Amino acid sequence: MKHTYNIQGMTCNGCKTNVENALSNLKEITKVEAFLKEKTVAIEMSSHISLEKLQETLLNAGLHYTIEMPGHKKHKEVKIIEEGNGIFYCPMHCEDDKTYNSQVGCPVCGMDLVEQPKLQVTTKYTCPMHPEIIKDKQGNCPICGMDLVAIEPSENEKDKTYQNLLKKMKISVLFTVPIFIIAMADLIPGNPLTKMFSQFTWNWIQLILSLPVVCYTCWMFFERAYKSIKTWNLNMFTLIGIGTGVAWLFSLVAMFFPDVFPDQFKTESGTVFVYFEATTVILTLVLLGQLLEAKAHSQTNGAIKELLKLAPTEATLVTESGDEIISIHNIKKGDFLRVKPGDKIPVDGKITEGHSNIDESMITGEPIPVDKKIDDAVSSGTINGTKSFVMIAEKVGSETLLSQIIHMVNNASRSRAPIQKLADKISKYFVPVVILVATITFIIWRYFGPEPAMVFAFVNSIAVLIIACPCALGLATPMSVMVGVGKGAQNGVLIKNAEALENLNKVDVLITDKTGTITEGKPSVEKVINTAGTFDENLLQGIASLNQYSEHPLAEAIVNFAKSKNIKLLESKDFEAVMGKGVIGTVRNKKIALGNKKLMELVKAKITSEFDTKIITEQEQGKTVSYIAINQIVVGYVTITDAIKATSKQAISLLQKQGIEVIMLTGDNKRTAKYVADQLNLASFQAECLPEDKLNVIKELQSQGKIVAMAGDGINDAPALAQANIGIAMGTGTDVAIESSEVTLVKGDLLGIVKAINLGKGVMKNIKQNLFFAFIYNILGVPVAAGLLFPFFGILLSPMIAAAAMSFSSVSVIVNSLRLRNIKL
Repeated sequence: MKHTYNIQGMTCNGCKTNVENALSNLKEITKVEAFLKEKTVAIEMSSHISLEKLQETLLNAGLHYTIEMPGHKKHKEVKIIEEGNGIFYCPMHCEDDKTYNSQVGCPVCGMDLVEQPKLQVTTKYTCPMHPEIIKDKQGNCPICGMDLVAIEPSENEKDKTYQNLLKKMKISVLFTVPIFIIAMADLIPGNPLTKMFSQFTWNWIQLILSLPVVCYTCWMFFERAYKSIKTWNLNMFTLIGIGTGVAWLFSLVAMFFPDVFPDQFKTESGTVFVYFEATTVILTLVLLGQLLEAKAHSQTNGAIKELLKLAPTEATLVTESGDEIISIHNIKKGDFLRVKPGDKIPVDGKITEGHSNIDESMITGEPIPVDKKIDDAVSSGTINGTKSFVMIAEKVGSETLLSQIIHMVNNASRSRAPIQKLADKISKYFVPVVILVATITFIIWRYFGPEPAMVFAFVNSIAVLIIACPCALGLATPMSVMVGVGKGAQNGVLIKNAEALENLNKVDVLITDKTGTITEGKPSVEKVINTAGTFDENLLQGIASLNQYSEHPLAEAIVNFAKSKNIKLLESKDFEAVMGKGVIGTVRNKKIALGNKKLMELVKAKITSEFDTKIITEQEQGKTVSYIAINQIVVGYVTITDAIKATSKQAISLLQKQGIEVIMLTGDNKRTAKYVADQLNLASFQAECLPEDKLNVIKELQSQGKIVAMAGDGINDAPALAQANIGIAMGTGTDVAIESSEVTLVKGDLLGIVKAINLGKGVMKNIKQNLFFAFIYNILGVPVAAGLLFPFFGILLSPMIAAAAMSFSSVSVIVNSLRLRNIKL
């Protein structure tokens, strides 16, 4: 049998080969062929293999690709070994979101890979007396009987890269400082070192001291340089490796074969000038830059780590025999959990007993605690107030809102913004151009420079190679994106990818729905009136029975109103929701239609002018009115109110001050829409819109060159959200909302759109600042290193100063990116 699967994550021929090799190891597979362009893999197998086994095979081989059946929606979750400790990614995202299972350096740019934070909180327990005992849950030690205690992960384990580089840095400094002092002996009054040993001996001492730096602490730079040349992925380490390697090998040859050099390379004592101090100082400075970057990287994904800290590790399970402390990973749907004062809520669910106020600021960004009562939803990671309650678990593990937020933030922080294409394009040609400039520098100084011309040519060409490092250029965008996405998540603004951040900066039109976006989205029935103008219990029973199986908010409001009146619901048949018009069905053999004028026209039910006048009066007060028809005769109406959110007017005013046009598109009638628009000072609105009408409005605006953002509930407005340049889902961050939009506002508040747009503008401003830092160092540094200022001011740039400037450029980019953590949204 033969099957073809889609496969996400292949970016090069190497990936293609790895996939084929990994899958061919399965004994059931007789032939496998991957297709890079189509992103598919064709598999011939002797017996059927499950999709889960194929996925597991790829993951076990260290290939973090998603394999799926054609036509199926991409899996939102892959069993997360890929998100755990020991998985690394390139901070420059050279191969997009590709990850690696060893820290060997990026195969494209050569940079240190950054370890992903583990996206699943697991608590292990051990015995204080017998550390070899490790259990998944609390209990007693089987050896001594002592209570087991939680194992807290050490800081060293959290940041292995930083600790490893710190160790190497200390060793480098230990050996580099003496070399530097020896080389600078001429500047010490009286030059006491020459009285101890000859220059020849000191050169040998420098050579010996340089070996630990060149051959151990900084050897990785030469490995990366070699790999970059071998694969022709020229990068910053190409320049560093060539520059320092040439200087060290030159010095080595000078030690063993001094006679091959002309006199201009020799000192008064007859020894050749050596550059051990330049080599070791440059390498140590580059190592310092890597160390500072590693420290900063741990801060840039600090938002993810803070979100991870929100996840509790234990919960209190309510059982018939009493309360029991269990691991959060053992919670099942339907379990009843007791949440005590001050506890973190373990999973998503609803309160079934008691009430409390809950601090949801860690997810929504809003500091004011929210009162919660029976049947109200609560989210994992939020913090209970001063009262205890019992809840039922509805979403556990990766289904919880907190887990979705963490995964979304982690994925978005590794995505690439369109502006990064500029940096990528420049970097592609940058290194060859720099090598060419260094070569030209050598030639000009060799044939046109002052004596010793060869020395000047050698030193200045190395300075050009060292200072012109593209590292800062590559870091400029990803660092800002990573910090910006994390900042948004902490304020209830979930960004799906970096492109959304860039587009938020350009938005000039916001399309917004009314119900649930501008209004509270919690409609309530005010009255059910018959043609005589009085409350009619039979009409309420009919329309409530008709709507009892509908999930629409208006239907739910009608059913709840009937229940509050203790009205028994009857059996309904032939229920049908007519998109944008209302619902129809049969109750007690009577055909009931409930909806707007368009529905009445559809079922051919006539409305008298006198009756219509009453309804107009209700609509002009901002109420939603639905006609009730039985057997094609209009017999009454139901009035439903939905309060405008307190923050809507403030948010719209702030958006308008930023020059953003706000347009309300609603399926409600014109009078109700006008009332709401007047309350919010909206100049533009359209009423009685079907989903396709919203879609067409957005297309029309886009044809005029507008960048359109659409705010809706992520379900009914899915076509419009998909068409808009930026889809903004309002609500509680459900699966549908997150999947159907580029931005999800956890709190479902228009002020969240203001935060999102401010975040987009802040991130783009920060990226441009970073690109300026990256470019300015190279624009100014390369000419100075080449000796452009020497004829005018006698200024030359030492290779050691060039190395310091190169490292500082990368650090300045990262430090500037970290400023986003303090941006006010």
